[in-house]
Amino acid sequence: MTEAPPTRKLTIVAKDPGLRLGGPGRPMAFTQVSLPAEILAKGPTGYRVKVVDYNATDRMAYLDRQDYQDSEGNLLDPFAPGKGENLLDPAYQARLLADPNFHAQNAYAITMRTLGAFERALGRRVGWSSGGHQLHIAPHAFAQPNAFYSEPDRALMFGYFRRDDGSPVFTSLSHDIVAHETTHALLDGLRTRYTEPSGPDQAAFHEGFADIIALLSIFSLKPVVAAAIGEDGAVQAGEDRITLVSAEKLTVQAIKESIFFGMAREVGEALGSGERKALRRSVEITPEQGREMRDSEDEHDRGEVIVAAMMTAFLKLWMRRIDQLGRFENDTYNLASVVEEGARLAGQLLNLSIRALDYCPPTDMDFSQYLAALLTADRELVPEDELFYRSTIRAAFSAYGIETPIHGCDADGCWTRFPDAWNLTYARSNYAALTRDRNELFRFLWENRAALGINERAYSEVLSIDTASRVGPDGIALHETVCQYVQRHDLFGAEFKTLLGAERPEGMATTDRYTAYGGGVVILDQYGQVKYHIANRIFDGPRQLARAQYLFDTGQLDGGGGQDRLRFALCHLKRMGG
Repeated sequence: MTEAPPTRKLTIVAKDPGLRLGGPGRPMAFTQVSLPAEILAKGPTGYRVKVVDYNATDRMAYLDRQDYQDSEGNLLDPFAPGKGENLLDPAYQARLLADPNFHAQNAYAITMRTLGAFERALGRRVGWSSGGHQLHIAPHAFAQPNAFYSEPDRALMFGYFRRDDGSPVFTSLSHDIVAHETTHALLDGLRTRYTEPSGPDQAAFHEGFADIIALLSIFSLKPVVAAAIGEDGAVQAGEDRITLVSAEKLTVQAIKESIFFGMAREVGEALGSGERKALRRSVEITPEQGREMRDSEDEHDRGEVIVAAMMTAFLKLWMRRIDQLGRFENDTYNLASVVEEGARLAGQLLNLSIRALDYCPPTDMDFSQYLAALLTADRELVPEDELFYRSTIRAAFSAYGIETPIHGCDADGCWTRFPDAWNLTYARSNYAALTRDRNELFRFLWENRAALGINERAYSEVLSIDTASRVGPDGIALHETVCQYVQRHDLFGAEFKTLLGAERPEGMATTDRYTAYGGGVVILDQYGQVKYHIANRIFDGPRQLARAQYLFDTGQLDGGGGQDRLRFALCHLKRMGG
């Protein structure tokens, strides 16, 4: 056996079966991605992901018959092109698409790739919300046009269905859908309270954020970037010759009209007889439409607003980079350079989008807070905005009606650093324990509750303490400790004004129960000093009134009537028209 490598490659569908390189009838976008190397059991099953390929509709299991390592322990890709084959070979692609074991590998590999993106961006290991080590995946869970993250089952469920002509559509083959559902599971582990009933932005953020990660994740793959600008598989085939691309294909409008920016293209077309194009086409949403969608009660529609804003920022930054490339004759560019810039930019924005989570409050999330978190996360690693990332992102979000919070932000839109003049008490805290022991952290918060604005009348709990190490483009490491705490207070409608300082919501009875939530993120620097305190105060009358009124109007005041456990399943089924 050779020396154990740190990574391995596995073959996947690069985007979605609906994407064809060069147009209809042409090869699909297949690629091989690098993943953490591990000895896989049947399934495939690794240390973080366990594929359980059971079909509940047909009551049958698909047994994994693939070998992921040889007799000497060397790691294998069982679906790598064989002799005389390549990733663009239609016969090879057809063989993989017809094999349920490849569907299982595709779902496993994309899930692990998404997990890896989170861990690289956050600078630490990331856990599932269940507390267990493995997330279960069912690539052929049921005969239904749906796919969702199931919290109670600690699993990703991928359905399948048939078109009118009888041909099958498998959601587990869509890179978009697999990355989207994996992001739900990861976000639930990082911010466990985001799945609870709250204001309209919180559920929409779960959906919009999952779309952002899925889109940027697939656009960090070079074959997909090439397909997005109307090129064939030259980049994927790895040809040495220089391929030129016309500047006409590199305008904002041309790329918007490309086949790339739709989420789950194959599923959307199969469900809508070709009329829907994709389940989401966020990049086509104009700022005027986005401002109207900010008031939508549908979490997908509302969530698409932040997707549109992020994709608009991506396009503008990419166009800026393309303009800086040298042009060839006949107003053309080197395709490889254009693709390289697009894939690199997508990877950078992917890291930033994930890293921003550390600067988001643990409860009652809204879009303005995510924008402030994006700007803060970028400034922490890149103090000077020389490449215009922050200004472009802020302008794009503003165009769609999303501004940074009025309170708690500085002139740059970033969270205001915690003032040193507030003289917190550190003397009675052990620094080493403070960065790993929740009891020690709670003692520190309690000692400094007045300065931190933590109300002593509410039930308080430290949710997590995570250390993060990140390296900026200048090579300097940033070390932080991210601490989450939450507060809750149960009350009746009759107590709303007395305790929260606001009139109770219209229609709420004096005997109606309401749980007020609050909480914050405390960011400690490398010296154990408080750098940021990003919080939603629990006894904030206007905020609690707005939240309670929304929950009352939408029938969620009692927690959703027991449907919260199936929220993702019902939400995604509704989106797919089921």
